[in-house]
Amino acid sequence: MIVRTLVWSGLDEPRMEIARAEVDGAELRARGTQIGVAYELRYELEPDRLRAEVVGGPTVDLGLEGTDYFDLAFSPLLNSLPVLAGLDRATDFVMSFVGVPSLEVSRADQRYEPLGDGVVQFRSGSFVAKLEFDDEGFVTRYEGLAERVA
Repeated sequence: MIVRTLVWSGLDEPRMEIARAEVDGAELRARGTQIGVAYELRYELEPDRLRAEVVGGPTVDLGLEGTDYFDLAFSPLLNSLPVLAGLDRATDFVMSFVGVPSLEVSRADQRYEPLGDGVVQFRSGSFVAKLEFDDEGFVTRYEGLAERVA
């Protein structure tokens, strides 16, 4: 089992995320906090459930309901899910995407394509970004969005 405390800083705007992550095999469990300019979000992730709350605002508690993984907006941790599960070739996923700070849920088609040396090309609709990962499978840099500082 891998247990880590991870911290990311926003590149595009003031934002921080801290998460305590536990990986057992391909399953990730985590508790985290994301702080943006005008919101504080707290979340808890289990393999088939995501609970999130904007302090003083909306909450969401959802299961996968036929999707592959969760994707929480602005969260590099949740972009680690396909890699932690053993991504070894270009793969299309259907995600339960949770907008922040609205916590509105929608389905999102996403593609993860390994490019080598810990780099994955991420695509969702017309959006494309390179994601860099450490040897354990956690995002270290999300092009244009965030980089890990601890």
